[in-house]
Amino acid sequence: MVEPNWKNRTLFHGDNLKFMRAMNSESVDLIATDPPFNKGRDFHATPDSLARGASFQDRWSWEGDIHEEWIAQLENDWEKVWEVINSTRNSWGDDMGAYLCFMAVRLIAMKRLLKPSGSIYLHCDPTASHYLKMLMDAIFGRKNFRNEIIWCYEVGGRSKQKFASKHDILLYYSKSNKSKFNADQVRLERRKTHMKIEIDENGTEWQVKRDAKSGKIYRYPIDIGVLCPDWWSDIQQLNRSDPQRTGYPTQKPLALYERVIKASTDENDIVLDPFAGCATTCVAAEKLNRQWVGIDIWPEVQDVVVNRLENESLIAPKYTRKTPEMKERYLWAEELHFTNRLPKRTDDGKTDTSYLAVKEEAVLEGWQRIPKQKVVDLLQRAQWHEERKGIVCGGCGRVLERPFMHLDHIRPRSDGGANDISNRILLCAPCNIRKQDDRTMRGLRQENVRVNWMVNKELAETAQIKADNCAKRVKRTYPNLPELTESVDTQ
Repeated sequence: MVEPNWKNRTLFHGDNLKFMRAMNSESVDLIATDPPFNKGRDFHATPDSLARGASFQDRWSWEGDIHEEWIAQLENDWEKVWEVINSTRNSWGDDMGAYLCFMAVRLIAMKRLLKPSGSIYLHCDPTASHYLKMLMDAIFGRKNFRNEIIWCYEVGGRSKQKFASKHDILLYYSKSNKSKFNADQVRLERRKTHMKIEIDENGTEWQVKRDAKSGKIYRYPIDIGVLCPDWWSDIQQLNRSDPQRTGYPTQKPLALYERVIKASTDENDIVLDPFAGCATTCVAAEKLNRQWVGIDIWPEVQDVVVNRLENESLIAPKYTRKTPEMKERYLWAEELHFTNRLPKRTDDGKTDTSYLAVKEEAVLEGWQRIPKQKVVDLLQRAQWHEERKGIVCGGCGRVLERPFMHLDHIRPRSDGGANDISNRILLCAPCNIRKQDDRTMRGLRQENVRVNWMVNKELAETAQIKADNCAKRVKRTYPNLPELTESVDTQ
């Protein structure tokens, strides 16, 4: 896996999208986060609390919150995601569409950061959970959906106009079928209400059962607990007097995120929370000896995380003398890193996916404004193999007939690649699928070698060179004309 390009125990201050785009690919084991829910209102921390001054707006508008770059990225590279957003705008309205657009570009970035064995838990409520599930199906793949976890609680008000709303939802997806899951780490205590229990001289508890037919008595050791189901009623929402309370408006209990972290990571794994808030995920990760990184736009989050670590007796009290014994017992303040500077990516040449940074659309010159079918015709001639009478796939080196070839981007659209002929190549159908929306040509060839699909790497690379030369010849011959004739020399 690629090494992280940030230090353990880092909290970034700013828009999480720009920080996630600056983080190395496949460097995170778990993302556990509690984003806005599109509740249509503003949230403010309790004025006299530790989190005083914290607030965020959970209202969305298409005109005010959506960037054109996001739309261009989704329309061109994530068609299924764009369909979800468009259909939601039609059925609900622009506010939900804007919220999903905001979440989509961030979920795409989160997917890139996860290792193949990684998982994501997205906390939400029934306001938008069904729309978010469609969005995550489109991004992570419906086969990677693991659970819709129902978290039930008792606190809060009740309504006489409807049944009281007393649950939240955690959407749990894996990056692939290689995901990590530690079922035994999150077993629940078995209820003994209807059991007949005997305790032997060693203090061991045994369950006693009588066979209904024979009358014979059997004794079973009581096991370590029952496997955890997908509805959780044993963890309560924080009440106003709970010692964990910081006053942050949407704070969740540590036990909730401790269970998530135990289930999907091992010690020293890396946990990310892109909507860190009052840093519940980060504190839970520290308690469980995981590495962590958080991102939030709220500048005072660093004060809260220090205080919470002190309350959990994880960080050394001020003026504590550094001795080997104390060092082993406590985390020290200088081991926490708070910054608003973007990390510098160090995975160049080590990852097979693109930066996923949406860039402004370039203004195309006349020769670049070629109809799609004309581009296909020109590349067909450029990638033609005369001896074998077929078109060479730029991904695997296979030589196939025209019906088996598909037009694709050399530099992914998600990395700023344009739709013009200088960024186009013909691939066979399997390579076109394998390249997906964010894989580079180099990454595609690496993957083809890994899955034993590569036929002739040198021939594939030559096909890309020929496609590039085709564009150069078109530019030289017709620099200002969008219309081309069959007389263009592309060989």
